[in-house]
This record gives sequence, structure tokens and C-alpha cells, in this order.
Amino acid sequence: MKALVCSEFGSTQNLTLEDAGAPEPSAGQVLIDVHAAGVNFPDILTVQGKYQFKPKLPFTPGTEVSGVVTKVGEGVTTRKVGDEVFGTVQTGAFASEVVTSEYSTFLKGSMSFEQAAGFAVTYGTSYYALKQRACLIPGETVLVLGAAGGVGIATIQIAKAMGASVIAAASSEEKLDFAQKAGADIRLNYSKESLKEKVKELTEGKGADVIYDPVGGDFSEQAFRAVAWNGRFLVIGFASGPIPKIPLNLALLKGASLVGVFWGAWAAREPIESQNNFSQLVDLVDRGKFSPLVSEIFKLEDHSSAFACIEERRAKGKVVLSMK
Repeated sequence: MKALVCSEFGSTQNLTLEDAGAPEPSAGQVLIDVHAAGVNFPDILTVQGKYQFKPKLPFTPGTEVSGVVTKVGEGVTTRKVGDEVFGTVQTGAFASEVVTSEYSTFLKGSMSFEQAAGFAVTYGTSYYALKQRACLIPGETVLVLGAAGGVGIATIQIAKAMGASVIAAASSEEKLDFAQKAGADIRLNYSKESLKEKVKELTEGKGADVIYDPVGGDFSEQAFRAVAWNGRFLVIGFASGPIPKIPLNLALLKGASLVGVFWGAWAAREPIESQNNFSQLVDLVDRGKFSPLVSEIFKLEDHSSAFACIEERRAKGKVVLSMK
């Protein structure tokens, strides 16, 4: 099989495409013939050696896949050969075959393989964040930073399906156009307007009930200053680079919560609840509540372009590697 290999931590440009032996599923695992794999910002951090999880070298990066189950290990009860699935792995997604736990796979429903490849991490993170962490209530307002990125678009779509009003915040009019097409109610260009003041203006002084922040950096504190009383600020990630230092007195003054969102760790601890979340998400897609957006599809051989799209923050929606 073909696999993208990281032999030393550093630039994604140093990854090499190599022939590797096909993996075999152990007890409780399934083997997937990979059709497509989602590319995420944490994949880049992992290759650079900067992510929370540091795999042993050499390794194949990538954490989400879609494809067809071709073999099942001993004791597998929830999957069978021929199932069309999407799922997650700790590493190894950027290859033509991969093994993973049966409980880390989900039936893809009506989605294409490309849509399903970019579904697990972004939609799984966003739904867990809004449902379990923010306890979002219909009618509340959600402010989404980095609204045109993969998790941003997923959050807009899910929040709308849950009955919320969405303010999309991004750095360009082009990105805001994309976010609005995904369902955002209001747009905010934080390269031209004060994030804090504009959110307050748009909410008639109340502020945003839920703030979804995958960006970090300078905009986090501005956003937190615009949170509503009893609001929830969701810490998703730090795509801009710097990890912000937010004054904790802001939480006290607003009666607000600063809430960490580590979907992968939660899913590992609560696999049944994770399965339930995905069953609900796929049902929303199958019923036409929203359709996952894939903006860029690259062949595995053109992996450098896929990573560049993420690293240079040009991605609007999901970036996917195709194995077929």
C-alpha cells in the first residue's frame, strides 16, 4: 500500500510517499480501504512535533478517514465487510489502508466519501462543543471565530440546525461570503471592525451566549469581552499560533464560563456517547438539515498543496486527500 511517512519532526514538505506493508486488524479492529482522508491543522502540528500527542518516528500522519471495511478482527460485532464508513485514528490516515477500533468508525449514510472523510474531526468537535460543553439552547446567539475554516463551517451548520442565531467572524469579505452561504445570519470582518464593540452592537448590548474560538491569538480576549452574562467561551484551538492569556476577572464580571473542548480525549473516554453524537449528526445530514462542505480535494501525491492550503490559512471549508 501507499503511505505518507514522517521520518523526522519538522516541515510538512519533508514528508515522503512510500510503499508499506498492509496492516492487519487485531481483536476489536477493522481494516479500511481508504477512499479519502481529511486534513486538519493538528496534523501539521503533529508533523512539526508541536502537538499534545507526539508519535514515535517514523509514522504516517492523519486522523480521519472514509472508506470501505475489507476485513474485521476477532470479536468485532458492530461492523462487517462492505460497510461504507468514516472514522478516526490516532495516526495513519494518509495511506491507502488503515486499521482502527470498530468503535471509532461510523456508517457514513448519504454522504460522499469526500464529505465523510472531513466529517469526523470537524463535525464531531463542533457538535460535542455545542451540545455537551456549551449546552446550547435554541434561540441563543453563537459567535464563531475563524468562521470560514473547517470547524467554523461545521459549527455554523450545526448551530443553525440546533436553533441558534450565528454571527460569523472572519478576516476577509471572501471568507465571510463563504460562511454566510453555509448559513450564518450575521457577518463580522474583524480585520476592519472592533470584535468586541461590533458583537455588542449586533446583540443590542447583550453579547454572545456562546463563543466558539479555534483561532486564539489577539482576538480571543476581544471576543471574551463580548460574551453575554452566563455565556460560555469554548476553547477549541490556536490556529493563529499564540496561546492567549485571558484575564480571569472577565469570567467573574460576566458570570461566564471558560470551557475547554478536547473532543478526541472525550470520545476515547465516552465511546458510546460519541457513537450517539455521530448517529444524530448523520441523521441531520440524511434529513437534509445541512450538507458537509468540502472546498479542496487533492490527490495523495499532491499532499504538499493540501498542507499549504491549511498552513497559509487559505482553506474555506474542509481540505481532503483522495486515495482513489
